[in-house]
Amino acid sequence: MAKVDARGVEPTDYTEIPELVEDFFEQADQHQAGVLVKRGRGRPVGSNKLQMNLRIDMDVVDAYKAQGAGWQTRMNDALREWATTHGLMA
Repeated sequence: MAKVDARGVEPTDYTEIPELVEDFFEQADQHQAGVLVKRGRGRPVGSNKLQMNLRIDMDVVDAYKAQGAGWQTRMNDALREWATTHGLMA
């Protein structure tokens, strides 16, 4: 730090650095010896979604992806609407 301070950096320059709080560490990826051990993100607690493999025609996926971010949610909403209107769901 003495080398940095010698270049004219003032203590106020450090105020831009955010404080590392517990949320930061809970959301961070954990690595050991360069290997990813724990992914810090994921479904929110209480999520009722199921991860599964599903084969969908590429042109359908491309059409949803072309709409931009949130395409998976829109696809889920379209499936829900179809299932509801066809009496599969209440």
